[in-house]
Amino acid sequence: QVSVLYFARSAELAGLRSETLWVPRQVTSLQLWEEIVKVHPRLAVIRDQVVFAVRQEYVLLGDQLLVLQPGDEVAVIPPISGG
Repeated sequence: QVSVLYFARSAELAGLRSETLWVPRQVTSLQLWEEIVKVHPRLAVIRDQVVFAVRQEYVLLGDQLLVLQPGDEVAVIPPISGG
């Protein structure tokens, strides 16, 4: 069970800013993304631009294995444009 936080466009697409999800304890970052998209299919449109922050460390989507602890915080961070 992890806390998932949604920021910017991901919050708009998910329709909320945070929630608790049950996910496998050991999961790749890409598998974690797929678990989140199962719950919020609209997030699929930002797949190629999104990064995670797991325990406040950035993680790119891919084969990196994450070992999640109950209560861990996973932030979904879409691209942020600035100027």
